Amino acid sequence: MNETIRVEELFGKNVFTISKMKERLPKSVFKNVMNVMNNGGELSRSDADVVAKAMKDWAVENGATHYTHWFQPLTGITAEKHDAFVSTPDDEGHMVTSFSGKDLIKGEPDASSFPSGGLRATFEARGYTAWDITSPAFLKESGTGVTLCIPTAFCSYTGEALDKKTPLLRSMEALETQALRILRLFGDTAATKVRASTGAEQEYFLVDKEKYLKRPDLIFTGRTLFGAPAPKGQEMEDHYFGVIRERVGEYMKDLNIELWKLGVPAKTQHNEVAPGQHELAPIYETANLATDHNQLVMEAMKRVAAHHDLRCLLHEKPFAGVNGSGKHNNWSLSSDTGVNMLDPGASPERNIQFLLVLACILKAVDVHADLLRQSASDVGNDLRLGANEAPPAIVSVFLGEQLEDVVRQLVETGTADSHIEGGMLRTGVSTLPDIAKDATDRNRTSPFAFTGNKFEFRMVGSADSMAGSTTVLNAIVAESFCEAADVLEAAEDFPMAVHDLIKQYFTEHQRIIFGGNGYAPEWVEEAARRGLPNIPSTIEAAAALTTDKSVALFERFGIFNRTELQAREEITYETYAKSINIEALTMLDMAGKQIIPACMRYERNLADTILVVKQVGAPCEAETRRLYELAGHIEAAQGALESLRELVNAASDHERAKDKAFYYKDVVIPAMNALRRPCDALEMLVDKSAWPFPTYEDLLFEV
Repeated sequence: MNETIRVEELFGKNVFTISKMKERLPKSVFKNVMNVMNNGGELSRSDADVVAKAMKDWAVENGATHYTHWFQPLTGITAEKHDAFVSTPDDEGHMVTSFSGKDLIKGEPDASSFPSGGLRATFEARGYTAWDITSPAFLKESGTGVTLCIPTAFCSYTGEALDKKTPLLRSMEALETQALRILRLFGDTAATKVRASTGAEQEYFLVDKEKYLKRPDLIFTGRTLFGAPAPKGQEMEDHYFGVIRERVGEYMKDLNIELWKLGVPAKTQHNEVAPGQHELAPIYETANLATDHNQLVMEAMKRVAAHHDLRCLLHEKPFAGVNGSGKHNNWSLSSDTGVNMLDPGASPERNIQFLLVLACILKAVDVHADLLRQSASDVGNDLRLGANEAPPAIVSVFLGEQLEDVVRQLVETGTADSHIEGGMLRTGVSTLPDIAKDATDRNRTSPFAFTGNKFEFRMVGSADSMAGSTTVLNAIVAESFCEAADVLEAAEDFPMAVHDLIKQYFTEHQRIIFGGNGYAPEWVEEAARRGLPNIPSTIEAAAALTTDKSVALFERFGIFNRTELQAREEITYETYAKSINIEALTMLDMAGKQIIPACMRYERNLADTILVVKQVGAPCEAETRRLYELAGHIEAAQGALESLRELVNAASDHERAKDKAFYYKDVVIPAMNALRRPCDALEMLVDKSAWPFPTYEDLLFEV
């Protein structure tokens, strides 16, 4: 029988929440903490000591023995170094526990051991982690026991950001400053804060642990490098929203419990399109907290899967031929007075503040389409974008019929007098209610789609951090708000000035609006005619980081300096080359040690069978044809393997990271594909019992 789960009792159990701080801190210290959280600044050393003791006492009461500064380096995952709550024993030999304000506020990990793009070398190893007071500490329960995790930023000794969190926090402050200027223009003097909020719809695959451990490609790269399609894929469309299998349901239940205890507002769970694929979606939160929580979601997904003899795959394209996995970034802006700046209201054509915000966002996306594309780029996402419900690599904005019509009216006539109504959906069944329809349909092929009161950035990859795309969104919109505010604050006739500016922005940037089929070949041609960038790969997108336009944007708001951007571009090239190198070496290993030898053994058995059949005088044309076909593919596979090995060895001739990355993209990846083709063909010929590892059928349908 299922145990009763009381979410209200579980939620935030392992989080040092504001309510727990209020209970445990003196009123004056609590007041100071809240002031820093809400308004910035620093805690005094004495206040930090009080907070640290209260945090430690709470953690120890809940079984914690260690603490860690939990941070997000440029690996895209999280990092932690555990220290015990122990100090020098007293004179009588009793162990003393301690955790000071200094321990809470500052840590010192080795900065040279993380990707830095040249910012840190081994002889320049010092780096610092700094407590992010806006994201609550939490307890992580794992094989190491209970650990107090303190969310922190990570910077080098010379001050450059070496993590994902620091730029995100900078971008949030920049956006808030400029958004408040927009609100003030419309007479809103009550709002003191505007926060970007996000919600990450996290897609993932589950496979059986035993089968996973027999696939070196899944172990080393997170995706299958070989694999013929199963007889059935997703073409019947019966997995999406289908009944959740018992084993998967048990996993989801335990995952929810783990996340609720960590204060993650996990809400929606369902089967996704591909067999073996699923999704978890949370309630939206402030961008910083949502980003931290998404990292916890990915960690928990993997940890809980192990408890169910499963493995969770977060790679964007773990299986060829079926739906890949993304992470839709639902982004919106809200003030502390409850105003959603992206809510069009009942009459969007008369909501001037909303129209200005919308016009600014269109401008931001159009001007910085290349940078937005870069923010959603990683090695795995190159395999996903452009098919199977993933958006294309061309950035465009879907507004829907209602808003497109309003924009059209403003561009063509200078005024908008009406809007398209949603109407009623009548089912024709007397016992079913009539349903009020939205004024517009959805477009799942759009990279950046308006969905009622938020934008959904659908390009982000499933394994990627939310921080990169959110930082860019915040930054480009902050710039657009700033430029609009500069014009309008200086205007003598505000109503006329804001009308003209909205019309100007819509007119100049309407090319970014597209409501059609993003998968259609015609769209590629149309986008080129409009002058929209089409950036097909991660390493081609990397250069967008260091254009003069991007550097000016980020330096203007103090989010990145040129050196930090150059470092991130360099890391992109290094990561790409290393990732493809690992994939290529894994293919060489699997093909050379498993696939080709197994096929040769089967070939020998088939040849022996033919000899026996011939000896008894029976016809053996079918066996002979299969033998020749098999031998041809083995020969092709062996030749492709030797060619790939030579090309991988030659990669060391390229010293610059960028040159090496493009070499892997343009030379090594085609050679990898050339090796996969005959190997996948062999899988279709060889006896299943002779194939050396689990197939797509085994992985996708046997969980």
